[in-house]
Amino acid sequence: MRVVITGLGVVAPNGVGIDAFTKAIKNGESGITFHQNLADLNFSCCIGGIPQISEEKKGAYLTPLQLRGFNSSGILYGCMAGMDAWKDAGFKIDSESDLDFDSGTVFGTGTSGVEKFREAIYKLDDKQVKRLGSTVVVQTMASGVSAFLGGILGLGNQVTTNSSACTTGTEAILMGYERIKNGQAKRMLVGSCSDDGPYIWGGFDAMRVMTYKHNESPEQGSRPMSASASGFVPGSGAGALVLESLETALERNATIYAEVLGGNINSGGQRNGGTMTAPNAKAVQRCIKDAIKNAGITAKEIDVINGHLTATSKDGLEIENWTKALDRKGGDFPYINSLKSMVGHCLSAAGSIESVATVLQIKEQFVFPNINCDDLHPDISQLISEEKIVKKLLKTEVNIAAKASFGFGDVNGCVIFKKY
Repeated sequence: MRVVITGLGVVAPNGVGIDAFTKAIKNGESGITFHQNLADLNFSCCIGGIPQISEEKKGAYLTPLQLRGFNSSGILYGCMAGMDAWKDAGFKIDSESDLDFDSGTVFGTGTSGVEKFREAIYKLDDKQVKRLGSTVVVQTMASGVSAFLGGILGLGNQVTTNSSACTTGTEAILMGYERIKNGQAKRMLVGSCSDDGPYIWGGFDAMRVMTYKHNESPEQGSRPMSASASGFVPGSGAGALVLESLETALERNATIYAEVLGGNINSGGQRNGGTMTAPNAKAVQRCIKDAIKNAGITAKEIDVINGHLTATSKDGLEIENWTKALDRKGGDFPYINSLKSMVGHCLSAAGSIESVATVLQIKEQFVFPNINCDDLHPDISQLISEEKIVKKLLKTEVNIAAKASFGFGDVNGCVIFKKY
């Protein structure tokens, strides 16, 4: 059973909606801005990527009833990206529509509704339990986003939320892919989302893994693979893809963006140098190799890699892992880019937003530029040729692309996409 992508949706710091996002990534436009509220809270890193969404825009997706007392940015982003992907795939969104037992969703998140939690905790501490309202549970439960989407779209197949730190979005794609491949669903809406703001980002600021050097120059702050990289910039948003069996996609004459060939998910078990926050290099290499094997291709066939590449001290190790897993280096290495240079590290939403960007490159035959990488890290230039790190939009043939994500807890995911 072949599985293809028939719909895309995205809510990113540098573009809300596929058209705006495509234009932004082609032009190398950053969505990173300064946030005064972070400075007021004594954050070291006062910049971040937050999608721009007006109140009017929210009303185009959620009803006034759904928006009453609504305070969960991640669920909002996930609903918007998911609904856009569903419509993009050619399906109507209608509350009267029949229940669809052939369609489901795996839509991931890291932490759901943290602002709503905060609001509820203050009310509880103030002995106002009766004033919590009826939506606290759905806004703060981990599966809130998939529950919202399941109801809005009338999904009758598996409706669930996965959570694996920064690997969440990539893992969701592979979970949905497996379900279709196994004949248990015809269509799966897959993706992930992340809340924004101080209550999500504070822990990372405390760990000193975010950059504090660019509060005056936000757009230059996210510098994957660069010698002057000084930590990641936090981001937020959501990405969504409609996966479908090739048979049903052809039956209804759907637009096909790309094919999902396969992939792999594994863990380094926090052994051999792997920790809660650092990757076990051996497991990362195995994840990539096993993804290639599962996809039924050879390493030589990969044209472009969309890496995890967060702009931390681990970027050089990631490139080294790719060179070993693919047995390709220097000028023989594929093109490689990191969307994080433009949107920051969108945490649990990273894998899905970056997968949407990867699929767009296949559909429109281009490689988007890495911004802020004029001073390539010497550890990386010793491993691969500098021209493989694209600095300006490159129009080229993209047949097969690999997308990988590596997350806290020493978890890894790699998915292989192909031009249809």
